[in-house]
Amino acid sequence: QVQLVESGGGLVQPGGSLRLSCAASGNIFRINATGWFRQAPGKQREYVASIPSGDITNYADSVKGRFTISRDNAEKMVYLQMSGLKPEDTAVYYCNARLLYYSGTQRYTGDFWGQGTQVTVSS
Repeated sequence: QVQLVESGGGLVQPGGSLRLSCAASGNIFRINATGWFRQAPGKQREYVASIPSGDITNYADSVKGRFTISRDNAEKMVYLQMSGLKPEDTAVYYCNARLLYYSGTQRYTGDFWGQGTQVTVSS
């Protein structure tokens, strides 16, 4: 069974930094695309950043220049380095991965989500 587990959230003052981590585990053959999303109270989940393939990175306009997404394929880890944090960045942050995994002898493509980690930016 495939699992994604986020960590690294917490309370930080405006202007501060946090690094979120996402660990993928299970019968994973290959991670194709990874991303981070967030959901603030009373709002819909929104896109933050992604690595669709290779070294390509994409960012929402609201975080461009402040957040950096990276990936360690060997360790099956995804990171989100956040700096210059603002109160409007407060949300639960979710890791997403589209990957190939094994079930028995068969390979499948699946889209998986972590359980989320809370980031609160407040003085």
